Amino acid sequence: MRKAMWCVLAAVVLLLVGCKTKQPEAETKPAETAKIETPPPTAAPAATPAESKPAAAAPATAPAAAAPAAKAGNLLKPATLNEKAPEKYEVKFKTTRGDFTVLVKREWSPLAADRFYNLVKAHFYDNTAFFRVVPGFVVQFGISSYPAVSAAWNDANIKDDPVTQSNQRGHVTYAKTGQPNSRSTQIFISFKDNSFLDSQGFAPFGVVDAEGMKVVEMLYDQYADQPTGEQDQITKLGKAYLDKKYPKLDVIKHATVVGAAASAAPAKPAASKAGAPAASKPQ
Repeated sequence: MRKAMWCVLAAVVLLLVGCKTKQPEAETKPAETAKIETPPPTAAPAATPAESKPAAAAPATAPAAAAPAAKAGNLLKPATLNEKAPEKYEVKFKTTRGDFTVLVKREWSPLAADRFYNLVKAHFYDNTAFFRVVPGFVVQFGISSYPAVSAAWNDANIKDDPVTQSNQRGHVTYAKTGQPNSRSTQIFISFKDNSFLDSQGFAPFGVVDAEGMKVVEMLYDQYADQPTGEQDQITKLGKAYLDKKYPKLDVIKHATVVGAAASAAPAKPAASKAGAPAASKPQ
């Protein structure tokens, strides 16, 4: 009996030694697909020097007293700034990049020349930024640094003038919306021949000479068209918005009528020390 049991155990041992242990199958990983990141779409630059106006008047988030010019010269009352400009006059711009002068010829665009003359004399352009500088196209400016002033001028438009001059390099022209008679306060200077704008109703009223254009071409341009799409925010929040988001933009320190036109200007009333043009009939 014992002999039989040993035989059975021996057979079992031999069976176990002779069996091969089954190896696990290798794990096969799926091939990794390369991750492709799609860049965000880039907004196309505006094709024309368009002026964007808020649908409603911008709130006066900054008090009128915050604007030195507004205290001085009726900038909050656009209808009072309607003095007729001289047939020719010059405006000197002192900027953070240097100085340049605009020669204005009223015969080119009478209503634009009158509007520009009144805005400069009321110091509208002082402390405003060149918010759009697109190399090979234009430099654009003319949004007030003070929300209360922007709100006052939101609907203070002038009628269109016939286009008598082409938008060549150095020519100065009012921006406008796509609607008729929408020129207000924004201006652009052409860096090159932009004669394609002539048929769209953009009427030049002045010109920067070759020497002055050297300064204009040095204006900070790395933001290019980016601030252009934010005109509503600039209008509502003023220069503080630009200072925070686009701190490198160049700024107009002062814009002043100079030369014969300045010396021929009527004497200021004794009570007015601010330099506001004398009010005549409202428009």
